Amino acid sequence: MSYLFSSESVSEGHPDKVSDQISDALLDQFLAYDNQAHCAIESFVTTGQVVIMGEVRSEAYVDLPTIARNTIKKIGYTKSEYQFDGDSCGILSAIHEQSDDINRGVSREDEDNQGAGDQGMMFGYACNETENLMPVSLDLAHLIMRVLADIRKEGKVMTYLRPDSKSQVTVEYSDDNIPQRIDTIVVSTQHDEFDSDDDRMLAKIKDDVINILMPRVKALCDDKVLSLFNDDIKYFVNPTGKFVIGGPHGDTGLTGRKIIVDTYGGKGAHGGGAFSGKDPSKVDRSAAYAARYIAKNMVAAGVADEMLVQLAYAIGVAEPVSIYVNTYGRSNVKMSDGDIAKKIGEMFDLRPKAIERKLKLRQPMYLETAAYGHMGRKNEIVKKTFTSRYHETKTMDVELFTWEKLDQIETIKKAFNL
Repeated sequence: MSYLFSSESVSEGHPDKVSDQISDALLDQFLAYDNQAHCAIESFVTTGQVVIMGEVRSEAYVDLPTIARNTIKKIGYTKSEYQFDGDSCGILSAIHEQSDDINRGVSREDEDNQGAGDQGMMFGYACNETENLMPVSLDLAHLIMRVLADIRKEGKVMTYLRPDSKSQVTVEYSDDNIPQRIDTIVVSTQHDEFDSDDDRMLAKIKDDVINILMPRVKALCDDKVLSLFNDDIKYFVNPTGKFVIGGPHGDTGLTGRKIIVDTYGGKGAHGGGAFSGKDPSKVDRSAAYAARYIAKNMVAAGVADEMLVQLAYAIGVAEPVSIYVNTYGRSNVKMSDGDIAKKIGEMFDLRPKAIERKLKLRQPMYLETAAYGHMGRKNEIVKKTFTSRYHETKTMDVELFTWEKLDQIETIKKAFNL
């Protein structure tokens, strides 16, 4: 019996993602000038107001309001009619220093034995549905949002677009878990009130989504994903009929409230910990990246067609307290999932400092993760420039999405006799 599975994505202008981007922009600024900074920064946005909260331990001084305003303007909130814009919004800082009780559990004389910054469980997932080994429903939902943002920023067509938008993709699977076709695509986008007739305005937006947005999306899909498109896809475009009021004015935003969008779109599992604003001593972030790195390389090496990896930690303790693997009956090796988990523990050093070092997580690499997903993204080196009224201007090469590298395939194949 076939079944349907759905995943959603949201744009960089969604209020929760605005908050995520402010938090990660601030984290990057701290790490650019102090790569040993400890940060747990959360942001709250609403009509005309930003509140920056959390804990920081750093030798660097950061102009929080300037970084927040620049981030908001880059997203596209630059007009007073949005009732939230980077130049005029109020910004309140409630940052204080990280607790000594937490720091004593993390800092060690021997940095290799640095303790985990918190307890908890983190999950990584990979499957062979797409080239980047992500669930196809989420991958397409992200792509729709990225292309819609590109169209908005180009300003040549669909000139009524505003920054806030959401997408959702429903895929039909066979009973052996193979994607068969796209069943439904939902796109809700904030827009100018460009026509006095609401029905006519909605018809224009729907026509543009189907005939401008979707062809550009399909042009970026490989043959495997293109084969899922069909003539019977149901499209729901702005199904409420109107979406003029949006962004932080339409709904409050808070860091860490889109953790399923950030990860696997509901596939696999999630441990509950958010990412943005946290330095890599927080295993909520670093161990989730490590688990994805392991799962992706294991699937790419052929150990399984689908794999979930769970890591769990105790605060102040370096080694994970458990490693769990689920291959959903899709393993390609004659080993139990428990034996695969044991092998992973032997192959990978999963202490927090070792993860930081392996994945180069002390770089100012995080703003790019804060919209359109942390997983399945392109590993690349970019040049980033940081300016400060308190420190010198810094330009540096930063390697992004290091956990997406497929550099363990041969090692894994050898270990599993593949």
